[in-house]
Amino acid sequence: MHYKSYLSLLLLLTLCPVTLAVPRGCPQSTCKAYPGTPSWPSRREWHRLNETLDGRLIRPVAPGSACHEGQPNFDEEECSAAETGWSSYAWHAEDPVSVMWDNWANFTCLPDPEMPCGGGVGGYPAYVVNATTAEHVKAGVDFGEAHRAGRQESMVEMKKKRERTADNENIARKNNIRLVVKSSGHDFLGRSIAPGSLSIWVHHLNDITFHKDKFRLTGSKTVIRGQAVTCGGGTSMYDLYRVTDEHGATVVGGMAKSVSVGGYLTGGGHSPLSPDYGLAADQVLEMEVVTPRGRILTVNEDRHPDLFWALRGGGGSTFGVITSVTLKAFPTPKVQSFILFAGTSAESPLAADFTTFIASQTPRLMDKGLRGYGWLAMNATNPTPGTPGMPDRWSGMAGAMTVLDERPEAVQDILGPLNDTVQERFYGTAVVVALEVRSYGSWLEYYDVHFDNGTAGGGAHMVSRLLDEESLTSDPEALKEALAAATGPSEMIDFYLLGGKGVHDAKPRGGSNSVNPGWRKAYIHTRESREFFFSDTTNDEVTGRSVKPFDKIGEEKVKKQLDKAYEPLRKLTPGLGAYLNEASPNTAATFEKDPAGTFWGDNYKRLLKIKRSVDPHDTFWCSPCVGNERWEERQDGRLCRRGGKGFGNIDVEMDM
Repeated sequence: MHYKSYLSLLLLLTLCPVTLAVPRGCPQSTCKAYPGTPSWPSRREWHRLNETLDGRLIRPVAPGSACHEGQPNFDEEECSAAETGWSSYAWHAEDPVSVMWDNWANFTCLPDPEMPCGGGVGGYPAYVVNATTAEHVKAGVDFGEAHRAGRQESMVEMKKKRERTADNENIARKNNIRLVVKSSGHDFLGRSIAPGSLSIWVHHLNDITFHKDKFRLTGSKTVIRGQAVTCGGGTSMYDLYRVTDEHGATVVGGMAKSVSVGGYLTGGGHSPLSPDYGLAADQVLEMEVVTPRGRILTVNEDRHPDLFWALRGGGGSTFGVITSVTLKAFPTPKVQSFILFAGTSAESPLAADFTTFIASQTPRLMDKGLRGYGWLAMNATNPTPGTPGMPDRWSGMAGAMTVLDERPEAVQDILGPLNDTVQERFYGTAVVVALEVRSYGSWLEYYDVHFDNGTAGGGAHMVSRLLDEESLTSDPEALKEALAAATGPSEMIDFYLLGGKGVHDAKPRGGSNSVNPGWRKAYIHTRESREFFFSDTTNDEVTGRSVKPFDKIGEEKVKKQLDKAYEPLRKLTPGLGAYLNEASPNTAATFEKDPAGTFWGDNYKRLLKIKRSVDPHDTFWCSPCVGNERWEERQDGRLCRRGGKGFGNIDVEMDM
């Protein structure tokens, strides 16, 4: 397995000096420590951290570098494994540093000999804490935070002092290193990776305990009746579904097997179950978190309620590292699954009107029980080619839908009246049909067949928006214009039926949480993504080898196209905003000019106050994330305070 290369190279790399060229002119006082600079910890300090972690510190290599001659871990067998696994979500989830989309790793050392693979840290973290306990996470946070102090504590000492105050200066919280948190790396925003950082890898925090009839909050007399499940912050969706199904239950969770619970629910967490039960963040009963000051806290409605509120929707890698979470569970439902096709020929003069009409009907259909993942088009290639009577180019909505019901007839109960209306209103030129209707006896049985088996790798950006009943029904002409603009660049947009009554009427513990308030009105989560590629092959200036450089111009073109495509939808939905976990970072202000308002709405002011309280020194930083206004990532990968000095043109060499 490719993971062995990290372990085999760890000793070699820690014994050999690595020389890195680093721009001069970014003072220690204004930037996080970075490999090769005077502020970077010495080998001895890293060795001490490794001892504190009982040998669980990894010094990684770029996961695709095995395919590049001249790299110390060049290996044809490892390269073959990387090439085969690179398009798989699961492969990246099992790697300490790799992430699903290559652009967030700065396209560093891809498993292709023609791609650039230079020296230095590239786009990846410099070190990784392979955490299997909350104490491991704490050790990493303590090492990376900005206050200078004495020696590093042992694991035994830390276990004895879990609830000690954060201001104890014996902890070696001194190095001012950029920290990131990775579990599976399934993140559209690139928050789980940063060049030259210390990464807290929580993938192996995955214990699961089921509570069959009640759960008592830690440090409280409150007892919550009903089923619940406690799991590690790195637990995968599939493992969570599998264990709960053994008890005849399930939870609100994502559709990709490798998605981990911690990052998923901190952004809200939508699901085909959300229209019935609410978002994942609405299910949280309690959490354990390692704070930026190194405290291991259990938070719930009675203990640290502000932090509990912030963690449920305020975003990951911001307020601390979630090491475990307890979620509400419920009896597993029976599921009817089918492919929806509501379409007409794109050549019909009524095509745009038909698509707009179908979109306007989604709130009513969802109130009747329709849920799922749709695609909306004005003029697109038929997604079900070869189906009799279907046009080659179509307009309308298609997608993978569900109804939580034991009766197959429930599907026709919802779609039949709609098709009757369509036949009358559009003079027989359009149709609404359910294809491949199948019944499943449990949520896991359905999930095993229909999980998200998407493709990883490549570079892409995404834009999204929430739509409520008013925006979908009150002004058909404005909706038609907005949908026409949105579907322009890519023919189809994702049109997900994941809001509705369950989200609107959710009752999170403590009375509320920090999820974007727009969800409490939304029916539809719509999004669009576009890929960008590489320039033509050229010769590397240093090695002379043929390489495919990253197409920066192409990336900027994609950003502008997506921004323009969704601007009419933004104007149609003032105040609703977008879903945090499936959007775009505020890169050069191209997408969201007001990320605070877009992702958190009126909750942002309170979130920022909590961020400044629990993380006054900005130990955790990401984009778009609460409280990130004071820092920016420079072109060389360093994280520096805004307004700091620019970089000089002179390189300095440091013995790392």
